[in-house]
Amino acid sequence: MTQEIRVRFAPSPTGPFHIGGARSALFNWLLARKLGGKMVLRIEDTDRKRSTPESEENIKNALKWLGLDWDEGVDVGGPYGPYRQMERLEIYKKYTDQLLAAGKAYYCYCTPEELEEERQALLKDGKMPRYMGKCRHLTQEQIAKYEAEGRNPSVRLRVPPDEKIVVHDLVRGDVEFDSNGIGDFVIVKSDGIPTYNYAVVIDDSLMHVTHVIRAEEHLSNTPRQLLVYDALGFDKPVFGHISLILGTDHTKMSKRHGATSLDAYRQKGYIPEGLNNFLALLGWAPSGEKEIFTLEEAVQEFSLDRVAKNPAVFDFKKLDWINGQHIRRMTEEAFWELAVLFMKEAGYMTGEEEGAQLEWLKKVVATAQTQVDYGAQIPEKVAMYFHDDFDFENEEAAAVLKEETAPMVMKALLEELKALPEVNRDTVKATFKKVQKANKLKGQQVYMPIRVALTGNQHGPELAEMIPLFGLERTEKRILKSLENAGISL
Repeated sequence: MTQEIRVRFAPSPTGPFHIGGARSALFNWLLARKLGGKMVLRIEDTDRKRSTPESEENIKNALKWLGLDWDEGVDVGGPYGPYRQMERLEIYKKYTDQLLAAGKAYYCYCTPEELEEERQALLKDGKMPRYMGKCRHLTQEQIAKYEAEGRNPSVRLRVPPDEKIVVHDLVRGDVEFDSNGIGDFVIVKSDGIPTYNYAVVIDDSLMHVTHVIRAEEHLSNTPRQLLVYDALGFDKPVFGHISLILGTDHTKMSKRHGATSLDAYRQKGYIPEGLNNFLALLGWAPSGEKEIFTLEEAVQEFSLDRVAKNPAVFDFKKLDWINGQHIRRMTEEAFWELAVLFMKEAGYMTGEEEGAQLEWLKKVVATAQTQVDYGAQIPEKVAMYFHDDFDFENEEAAAVLKEETAPMVMKALLEELKALPEVNRDTVKATFKKVQKANKLKGQQVYMPIRVALTGNQHGPELAEMIPLFGLERTEKRILKSLENAGISL
C-alpha cells in the first residue's frame, strides 16, 4: 500500500502573515492536493512573549482568503492533536524524560553570561561558536552546587562527534554538515519550553508528516532536527527547502522593498487568484509557457522537481500584471464587490445608493475593469465621472484639439447626439461612424479629439461607454470647456 502524503504548514503567530509564509503554505497545499494527500495546519506558539491569538487568527483568515484549506489542524481537529505546541508540553516532556534516562540528553546549568563568554572566546580564536560541553559530565556534587545557587537547567542533546550529517533535499540534492560544528544544543529551555528544533521533530513524527516543504532559511536547522530524529528513533520525512525571496535589488525581501504582509496586498485590492498565481511562480515553473493559471490548474501542473534552487525575485511589476490579468477574468459582479470599499473610501459612494443611481455606479465601475491591476486603482480610473473640472494630461493632448478637423468633429458630434432618440453604447457607436463617414475622416481624426475633449487624456475606456454615463448635458459641457481651454470656439 502506498504511503499517504502528509504535509504541514506550521507558522508562528508572532506578527503579520508574510508573503514568504503564504508561498510556503501554497507549495505545501499544491503538493498535498496534487498527490491526494493531507495538509495539516499546526501553530508553533512556543514564543510566549510574541505569540498572540490575534496573529493566529490573522494567519487562518489569510489562508482561507487565499483558498488554501487544511484537512487537519487548528479549527478542524484531527487524530494527532492538539495542534498548538503550547498544548503539547506533556508530550514533549515524555520524550525528554526518555532521552535523559537513556543518556542521550543532559541538564545544562550554564548561565547566559557564561555562554556568551564562551562564545566570545571562540570568536576571538577564530572558531565557530558552539557549546563546548561544560555540563556534559557533571558530578552529583556539581549539580547540587548549581541547584543550591538557584540555577534552572536547560536540557541539551548529546551530539556525536566526527559525524557527517547528510540532508537529502528534494530541491537542493544532498547537503552535508559536520556534527563537530554544531555542538550539544538546547532542546528544552530553562523554563521548560521546548526549542523549535526539538518540538518540530516530535510534532512532525507523531503527526505522520511525510514531506517537510519550507523556506531555505530552515536548511541550517535541518541537521539538528535529524540528530533529534536519530536520538528518538523516529523515521525521517522527506525535506525540500524552497528558495529565498529577494527584492529587485537581489537582497533578502524586507519592508524596504515594499509591503511584506499579505494583509497589505489584500487591503490594496489584490485578489487571491492573482496572488496565488504570482506566488506559485516564485521559485516554481510550470512545464509550458503559460503564466496565467487558476489554483486548480496549478494543482495539475505542480511538481517539486520544477522547484528552483536559485532565489526568486519578487517583481512588483510582474505581480501587478498577473493580478491585472485575473481581474480581467472576474465577473462584473465580483469586480463590483472588489470596488465598493475603494469607492466608499474615495467618497464616490456611501453604500446606501439604490435604483438608477446604483445601476449608474455599477456601470461606471465596470469601465475600470480593463484598466486596473488592483482594487485601489479603481477610484482614480473612474474619477472623471465625478468631477467635470480637468486639465489636459500634456501639451500633446491639447494639440489634438487644435488640429484643423477637430472643431468640425465636435460640432457634428454634438448635433448628432442631440438628435438621438436614446443614448446608449450602440447608438453612440453608430454616431461616431456617421460623423466619420459624413466628414470623410480617418478613425483617429474622430476618436482622439473626442477622447481628449471629454477627459483631457489620450487613452482611457471605450468612448461609446463613457458618453452614456456622462449624459448629454455633461458631455456637451465637458467638450465645450475643453475647446475653450484650447482656445477654440465652435
